Amino acid sequence: MTSDAEHLSTAGRSLLDRRSFLSNSATALGSIALTQLLGSDQLLGSTVKTPHIDPARPYAPRQPHFPARAKNVVVIFCAGAVSQLETWDYKPELIKWDNKPLPGGPAVTFQGPAGNLARPQYEFRQRGETGKWVSDMIPHLAELTDDFAFVHSLTSTSNTHGPAENFLSTGFVLDGFPSLGSWVTYALGSESQELPAYIAIPDPRGVPQNGSNNWGAGFLPAAFQGTTMTASDPVRHLAAPGVSSKADKAARSLLQRMNERHLEQHPSDGKLAARIASYELAARMQLSVPEISDLSTEPEHILKLYGADDVENKNKAGFARNCILARRLIERGVRFVQLFNGAYASGGKLNWDGHNALKEQYDVHAEVLDQPAAALIRDLKQRGLLEDTLVVWCTEFGRMPFFQKGAKGRDHNPDGFTCWMTGAGVKPGVSHGTTDEFGQKAIENVHPLYHFNATILHLLGLDYEALSFEHNGIQRRLTNVEGKLIPEILA
Repeated sequence: MTSDAEHLSTAGRSLLDRRSFLSNSATALGSIALTQLLGSDQLLGSTVKTPHIDPARPYAPRQPHFPARAKNVVVIFCAGAVSQLETWDYKPELIKWDNKPLPGGPAVTFQGPAGNLARPQYEFRQRGETGKWVSDMIPHLAELTDDFAFVHSLTSTSNTHGPAENFLSTGFVLDGFPSLGSWVTYALGSESQELPAYIAIPDPRGVPQNGSNNWGAGFLPAAFQGTTMTASDPVRHLAAPGVSSKADKAARSLLQRMNERHLEQHPSDGKLAARIASYELAARMQLSVPEISDLSTEPEHILKLYGADDVENKNKAGFARNCILARRLIERGVRFVQLFNGAYASGGKLNWDGHNALKEQYDVHAEVLDQPAAALIRDLKQRGLLEDTLVVWCTEFGRMPFFQKGAKGRDHNPDGFTCWMTGAGVKPGVSHGTTDEFGQKAIENVHPLYHFNATILHLLGLDYEALSFEHNGIQRRLTNVEGKLIPEILA
């Protein structure tokens, strides 16, 4: 050992000792071998899995993390918080306790003093081979309950519509986080190169409370945000007003040559490649969008099946046409379709926010939702599309078992509500989780919405713990640091 070693620390001097070096090397090699063995048996913690994305082809299809049960997703999002007590979660105790105070119940809830318990505002009856109790409010969907997997014990972290919509769509109550559809298309791309990978279809009555946050890309690349369109309002600004198609084509051809020449000189300019890809997709959409939104090619029996021929209820006919559009998009390989039923806060007139006159307003909203949504599922099934498509029905939270004092409606309830799935990879005819006897709080197999979203990603072959994106030095993911699967609803 040289005299210079005297200035080293004890640990430093030990590295100069041959026996210590050989001993530590043996331990290190053993640790490396153990890590390799644990990793091969998938016994290590999940690692970050960031998809490789070519800026010139951001929507190119990508392989999932493991074999997927579903390839595409349709989300039917009922904005305004549908009451589980008027739809899927039958509570006969509410009939016995009708117009009586809830023992030990809260004196005040979100919008004011609580009133007495109120029975379901619609009759329930048993349906199908499973004998599932479902409300008469939604007779068409009720006929399909043998195909659904219900989760009756979901919870949210907010009782306010905007933050709760955020939490359902993005996993966070704050603005600025990527939506579920953006995460999916970021990870998987799309089978369609003629249409956007992710399309959001607003309700004919307007956009939901938190608007584009529900389909925004947040801090993910902007290419993965949802593109909005409806059957009556296709993608805007695809064509330049006052410019002939011949002149438009010539201008695009010139622009493409100029961009390609610039890209050859700057091959590492990913932003330019992404911009060119965006322009090229827009050019292809000039042909694909008018064709896909033209429902005149649909046969009369399909329009009738969905209720799109209803001349008396324009909102129902409009939502029905949106449902047909959703099916056509799935047929053409669009990865993620988000279909909204209900608009923004309006005292319950335009969405499911039934505070004051729940029965009166739900009579209106149910007619808009029921037949078209049921027809969409039937149509996907009879075309063989449901084998690869996951259909999700969801709402941001539920409703209280009592009426608000002085009103005929129910207040917000994030502590126990129902959503369901059907289609690819889903076990049919399952009812998982329970709320208490009055339907106020989830008490068995409680699942925060993190679990619901984690299960959706899993069905698409995505590891919800590994799919992430580094933002401000943090590896962000849809389920934050939460989440687990709901295996009871998986086939």
